[in-house]
Amino acid sequence: MSTRSENTPSTTGTKTATIYRMVMPDHVCPYGIKTLDLLERQGFEVEDVHLETDEETTAFREKWNVETTPQTFVDGELIGTLDDVREFVGKKRKDGGGTSYWPVLTLFAVTILMAAGAAYIAEDQWVSVRTFEWFIAFSMCGLGYLKIRDVESFSTMFLNYDLLARRWVPYSYVYPWAETGAGLLMIAAVLNFVSVPVALFIGSVGAASVVKAVYIDKRELKCACVGGSSNVPLGFVSFTENVAMVAMAIWMGAKHLL
Repeated sequence: MSTRSENTPSTTGTKTATIYRMVMPDHVCPYGIKTLDLLERQGFEVEDVHLETDEETTAFREKWNVETTPQTFVDGELIGTLDDVREFVGKKRKDGGGTSYWPVLTLFAVTILMAAGAAYIAEDQWVSVRTFEWFIAFSMCGLGYLKIRDVESFSTMFLNYDLLARRWVPYSYVYPWAETGAGLLMIAAVLNFVSVPVALFIGSVGAASVVKAVYIDKRELKCACVGGSSNVPLGFVSFTENVAMVAMAIWMGAKHLL
């Protein structure tokens, strides 16, 4: 590990920084790489100090009374971690913890583009009735996949508010598969006698559960709509997801009957 250059502020007018980060044969800290890149893009002259062993890393943490690395000094002053550096240069912190609609908004953006592309191939037009049918069906599959990839975590979060799952716990494990299966059948427009009642049922129960938890009981909960580890707040998005499933079921049912 190099000497304590962090205690020597720049006298040349150039912005200088020293970053201490883990660079070991079996581990290179990704946050250290991001910090180095951020500082360089902000015009800093950076001294990049590698902590190459566990002993060096532990000694550094104890010396500066910090819990983690990388740590950055700017002109001799300890700034801190990557998020501290981001805040120091005027950017938004990314240390998480707050609620965000970003995961579900990006999924909807991707699925509407998928639906438009598929409709163009099938019907030679980007926007049609089928575009919106496929958008909802693709979204059901995407949301279902996000739940299935960690169904145990989804189940735990889902039990916070779903009315049926609270009475019959296995429903919290069935729901992701039912949503995905109904979406797949609706994409292909087959077995409507299966997909329509399934979507209608889970959508209706889901919408009622959201209304009860959020708008009647006034509870502030995280939505399990994009899996069990999301920070999406329960409310409008989840309610819209369920209402869209109900609307899709009614529409597909009506088409099937006609």
